[in-house]
Amino acid sequence: MPRYAAVDIGSNSIRMQAAETGAGMATKILAAERQVTRLGAGVFRDGRITADAMAFVCANLERIAQVYQKLDVIGVRAVATSAVRDASNQQEFLERASKALGAPVEIISGQEEARLIHLGVMARWPQAGKRVLMIDVGGGSAEIILSEHGVLSEAFSKPLGAVRLTEVFLRTDPPSPIDLHRMNEYIEEKLSGPLKKIGGGPFDRAISTSATAAAIVCAINRVTRARRDEADRLKASVAQIRRFFREVAALDLSGRRKIPGIGPNRAELIVAGVAVFLRMLEQFQQPAMHYSAAGVRDGIIADLAARGVGRELSMLNRDQRRAVELMARRYGVQLSHARKVAELAHRLFQSLQPLHRLPPGLGKLLEAAAYLHDIGHYVSDTSHHKHSYYLVAHSDLPGFTDSERQTIALLCRYHRKAMPTPRHPPFQTIDPESRRAISLLVPLLRIADSLDRSHEQRVQDLQVQFRNGSVTLALDSKPDPDLEVWAAERVAESFRETYQTQLQLTRVKT
Repeated sequence: MPRYAAVDIGSNSIRMQAAETGAGMATKILAAERQVTRLGAGVFRDGRITADAMAFVCANLERIAQVYQKLDVIGVRAVATSAVRDASNQQEFLERASKALGAPVEIISGQEEARLIHLGVMARWPQAGKRVLMIDVGGGSAEIILSEHGVLSEAFSKPLGAVRLTEVFLRTDPPSPIDLHRMNEYIEEKLSGPLKKIGGGPFDRAISTSATAAAIVCAINRVTRARRDEADRLKASVAQIRRFFREVAALDLSGRRKIPGIGPNRAELIVAGVAVFLRMLEQFQQPAMHYSAAGVRDGIIADLAARGVGRELSMLNRDQRRAVELMARRYGVQLSHARKVAELAHRLFQSLQPLHRLPPGLGKLLEAAAYLHDIGHYVSDTSHHKHSYYLVAHSDLPGFTDSERQTIALLCRYHRKAMPTPRHPPFQTIDPESRRAISLLVPLLRIADSLDRSHEQRVQDLQVQFRNGSVTLALDSKPDPDLEVWAAERVAESFRETYQTQLQLTRVKT
């Protein structure tokens, strides 16, 4: 499956997540990093990111990049939120952060932040058919989101982050009653707009996200920080949160740090964070909130996957496509057939990635072989697959390395007749990893070729479905594809043996 990385540079911490994901498949988290930075403290106090904070963030971005770079991710998105949005020296920060990370860092708006939070929650905990209020309280801002039937309906971003409120309002420890009063009045003022637009419900559920939400739910449900993963989807009532707020507001920092589930760093911000959640739930007349472990990083990965970022890595570029088409035309190949086989082969490569797990770059070699597999007919119809191998292996193919050309040639060699075997001399010359890749790609090329057996492009598209450990290819075809189905069934055994997976073919019902 494709692998992506997300980096969220927040006002309080940096979060990185790398994951594998694909259409219809559960997301598998491969790596996750979090580092408290307090980036927003100087911004909310003086309007600038301090030199020390900037250096600390950049050092950690460099470290984080080394983690996900080892995972062969095909797409990365790094975003900065409230603190950097407000910083007067944001351009300097973006340049240094991008250099440290080795990828562009962009500032996103509060609306985009809300959209990504919504995507992340829906990816982890779908809310089909429900009207849901989502609340995220970060370090610099709070996002209030209305989701209806799984679609973002309204979104607001307000300057109600825990770091910001602590810096601006809470000057003593424990905080004085007058400071708490001023902070609560400010929170209610900022909530008036969203409350007027969204209203007080009814909602099927209120979902809270962020580290502050996790700390609240963990403390109330007596979940230790070591078991924080178990807090996902746990609930805390307004009455419980109100009692908790009174408790933490009366304690000094050392006392707050002793509460299980909060953690030493979160204890510095917990009073302001709880105040925001409590006021929001009260204003929107919600009896409780459920916690979701999702966040901006989950939304980024879901968004990258939905947009197919990195998919171009598995497709021929313009120069490569021109080279293989020129060669196919030179040897008399019917281009309409070659293009259809290439299209179907690429679709199979993309859709079956959860099974073959090959690097994206091999997809373009499969596509090239789909263009060239029949050029051997120019020499002789007898054993034309062997002639195709020879012509590709000994031709100049601009845009491809020698090893890539050899892989393309071998795919052409095995697109029919015998499957690859160590007894074959050409197959012996390549390394074990390449032998494995070719063995996995050959059945895909055979199926793609068979699905245009008539050379009439009857199969317009195909859908790959995974069910109960088997694979179904649903063919979208207006003309009768019986010949294609018959041909594909003949070569399907090579797929079943290679992948140890059952394969069935059916037609899309229209």
